[in-house]
Amino acid sequence: MRDIDRVGGVLIVDDNAAFRSVARTVLEAGGYRVMAEVGTGAAALLAAAQVKPDVVLLDIGLPDQDGFVTCRQLHAAHPDLVVVFCSIREEEEYGDAIARSSAAGFLAKAQLSADELRRIVAA
Repeated sequence: MRDIDRVGGVLIVDDNAAFRSVARTVLEAGGYRVMAEVGTGAAALLAAAQVKPDVVLLDIGLPDQDGFVTCRQLHAAHPDLVVVFCSIREEEEYGDAIARSSAAGFLAKAQLSADELRRIVAA
């Protein structure tokens, strides 16, 4: 079981710069260390290799590829990485795609908090 003291940092992947800024503020206020923010799947792969986060908060709707593809690529390169999907849409709208993925869980953007992320990471 992971806890915040053992999490080295978070990579935020979302194509909306305003959301990235809010997510950074919320997570840092809750004790997380945000290591980087990027807006595409390709940038997520590069950033993960460079900053070596423990957690990736990953938007499903990215401009270059969907988050499911990015999640598979991240886990292929970094098997121990904890990926948490994030979307403006509700989890049910993705059917069983989230459950079938290698992501640790899903967090609706409207529900984003350090405590909710901590709960998913700890599970």
